[in-house]
Amino acid sequence: MTERGPSQADELTSMGMEMYQFIRYEGAPYAIPVTGWGQALPLRAQGRGNGVSVRAHLIRRYHQETRKAPSQGALADAVATLAAVAMDAPEVPVHLRMARDPIDQAVTWWDLGRTDGQCVRIGSGEWSVEIPDMDPDKGPLWRRTRLTGEIPLPVRPTDGWRPALERLRELLPVTDQTWPMAVAAALVGLLPDVPRPMTYFTGEQGTGKSTSARMLLRLIEGPTADLRSMPRDEDDLAVVASAGWTLALDNASGIPAWLSDALCRIITGATTAKRELFSDDDVALITYMRPTILTGIDVGALRGDLAERMLRVELEPISAAARRTERALWLAYREMLPTVLGGLVELASLVWQQLPAARTGLTSRPRMADFAELLWALDKVTGWDSLGTYLGEQDCLVDDVLDADPVASTLLSWARACQEAQPPGSIWTWHGSSEELLRAITDHRGFDRTGDRWPQTGQVLLSRLTRSAPVLRKRGVEWSRWRTKHARGVDVWWTAPVPTVPAQPTQQEAFSVPA
Repeated sequence: MTERGPSQADELTSMGMEMYQFIRYEGAPYAIPVTGWGQALPLRAQGRGNGVSVRAHLIRRYHQETRKAPSQGALADAVATLAAVAMDAPEVPVHLRMARDPIDQAVTWWDLGRTDGQCVRIGSGEWSVEIPDMDPDKGPLWRRTRLTGEIPLPVRPTDGWRPALERLRELLPVTDQTWPMAVAAALVGLLPDVPRPMTYFTGEQGTGKSTSARMLLRLIEGPTADLRSMPRDEDDLAVVASAGWTLALDNASGIPAWLSDALCRIITGATTAKRELFSDDDVALITYMRPTILTGIDVGALRGDLAERMLRVELEPISAAARRTERALWLAYREMLPTVLGGLVELASLVWQQLPAARTGLTSRPRMADFAELLWALDKVTGWDSLGTYLGEQDCLVDDVLDADPVASTLLSWARACQEAQPPGSIWTWHGSSEELLRAITDHRGFDRTGDRWPQTGQVLLSRLTRSAPVLRKRGVEWSRWRTKHARGVDVWWTAPVPTVPAQPTQQEAFSVPA
């Protein structure tokens, strides 16, 4: 009786064991090619990573050796077997686009998305283009998706970073004040695992908001990256955020409450659990902390937590004489891109060199402390005042948040009036129940507050004030809850010095803002 040879599934499994070593990341199995460079291929994907998958490699190898096509059933069995083998593999970090060096945490790697595996290594005062070591203890391992575009190799500037980046500035309608903000937004996009503010390009119609955002996006994500429309729900947002290094949303005319909260999580880091495909009770974890870009003429009322995570870049109108055709603009951008990239990483290496000093040199930190340290280091290198500009913009956004919140602005106006009635040198305080506080600020406004946009109970009032507490604190009003055995209530007090209070919204403006 003739012995049967190995099945297709067995042959494919043997090929996979020969071609790959296996790891796990966040519980999912990945295959690392034994030869080549350190791209981590997900075993359970059908065609992720620009169409490159374990299945595709096995099909090509099998066809090269047998001149036959394997059956889909054999491929499925082989991949399932390899995934089972990977169950005992070590847990190793897999990175998307940016990574810290495993040996020197001050060094960052930038995956250029190239088929040859070349990356940019940015260290303290120096940078290079090289292929990282495939040993995960010595170099980063990369995962790629269809959003991981290929980026040209940076050209090292011969006359310093400044002339190279100035070539990009010629294409952007920025002022002397907003140009450092755009540069800072690009630099912080090269830092992995740090929270960073959302870059908000704004300006009147015709100021090139979308084009400017695309240019900044394509510095980091490649010439094919593009802006996206506003998501329909949080699931859509999470999928897009996990697949690409950056999240860029175009033409926002308003930010609903769910999107404001979701953007805050994306900026500072989030993990979403979704049911895994082809399973009944297992889940897949989606982890992300993404550089985020937003464009819009006016995004409307902002919540305080999102406003504190926003970097506003206001663009100036483009004159008819300076306006270019779309084709000419992007042709110039593509021609200068390698030089601009070289200037960007040259500047990044110098800023990285100053970051350790920023941790001691920066004595006061705003909400986005990591970004403030980067701005401090950037100013040391360039002589700019980007940190001062950013803090000034943050202060303006406090006024925007208060103007958009009739409850917080009314409390501020009431507290200020009470403070002004005090004798010189004394600090006003108030003590009472939440219902009494609601009646006090309602009477202060002097018109009907029975609509559904105004809190109807003291507890609802305190819930609204909890969200606006940080911006009220910046304008001189503190409050806290208290409780005794028989009662509970709230204290409100004014803090010195007395700050300048913005003009309060009219009745129509106050009611036009959603709760």
